[in-house]
Amino acid sequence: MEDSTIRIATKQDAAKLLEIYAPYVEKTAITFEYTVPTVQEFENRITRTLEKYPYIVAERNGEIAGYAYAGAFKERAAYDWAVETTVYVRNDQRKTGIGRALYEALEKILSTQNILNLNACIAYTDVEDPYLSNDSVQFHEHLGYRIVGEFYQCGYKFGRWYHMVWMEKHIGEHREHPAAVKTFGEVRGLIADL
Repeated sequence: MEDSTIRIATKQDAAKLLEIYAPYVEKTAITFEYTVPTVQEFENRITRTLEKYPYIVAERNGEIAGYAYAGAFKERAAYDWAVETTVYVRNDQRKTGIGRALYEALEKILSTQNILNLNACIAYTDVEDPYLSNDSVQFHEHLGYRIVGEFYQCGYKFGRWYHMVWMEKHIGEHREHPAAVKTFGEVRGLIADL
């Protein structure tokens, strides 16, 4: 990523991140959210995520071009080694390497936290339409994810029913006694370069 940097998000980034996210809510079925959140809600999401997991942004030529974060896969203790990953890229920066760079940085941090399983929940369609293509599935496949489950016609948006797939990637060895998962705060100082 020429002229690009990746850094930890702050709540002061919320308005810019919301500018990236809003078109996905308003014009696509990529997210099943119907209403664009407020800046305050986005600030809260960033703050809550950073309590345990990474939330990062990519800047290109001084402008935020995309963001990625991880969250709990499930709340039960046995799931501690698994997270759900999310990435959004500004429309004019799609297919420029920003998404890949964000996910690679995210994986580096999550690995340092002793996370083993990355899971992505992705809207999916049998027939692509103006609101949804299957580009996200292909993107994740290129990064080593595989489809592990599909839910049929579970999301309704723009007068259409969409499927959802779960994709998974393992980034560590599943041992009999895995290392304890660390919070993002515990590893933040160990991460020199993203």
